[in-house]
Amino acid sequence: MSETPTVGTPDITLYTTAICPYCVAAKNFLKSKGLSWREVRVDTDPAERERMVARARRTSVPQIFIGDVHVGGYDDLMALHREGRLEPLLAGA
Repeated sequence: MSETPTVGTPDITLYTTAICPYCVAAKNFLKSKGLSWREVRVDTDPAERERMVARARRTSVPQIFIGDVHVGGYDDLMALHREGRLEPLLAGA
């Protein structure tokens, strides 16, 4: 499910696969925050997987980007949130 960007926040990009529980958890968390994102399925597009690996330097999913900032995976996203650093990033800081 691809959402439309939320006005005023940097674009959020999620690299995902269909059978990834952490991808679902990341999307549910973002949805609970009222955020939207662009989902890139790397299991259906080998070129996108290559782009994700080149960009994130990781092969696991999800890989989450807020604007040009590589957040990492779901655990990294939750750590950023717990540390109070997610909201400033979403505000473009």
